[in-house]
Amino acid sequence: MSFEVVSVYTLLVGDAGGPPTVSVHTTADDAWRALDAEVRRRCRMRPRPRRRMDADAATRLADAWRAGEPDSRFWNVAVHRLPVPLPEIARSAVPASR
Repeated sequence: MSFEVVSVYTLLVGDAGGPPTVSVHTTADDAWRALDAEVRRRCRMRPRPRRRMDADAATRLADAWRAGEPDSRFWNVAVHRLPVPLPEIARSAVPASR
């Protein structure tokens, strides 16, 4: 059995107001977009217009949100490389020797 390595991104956002939010994303862009949306939701800001996501802008927004209560607010975007087993579904044909 062979293995394929895939990357996934987890987002963790929390504060003293309740349980943390954890989500899993297939791309880094999706994770940064989710961070931006979650911080905007918690700050009661309007959603960001649909356009290319800027990870630096999302980081600045999340850091500013966290700075309001640094002892109780937190966020983290992490990448994970997961080995996924791939079964061998076909073998190359071997010619019979005569």
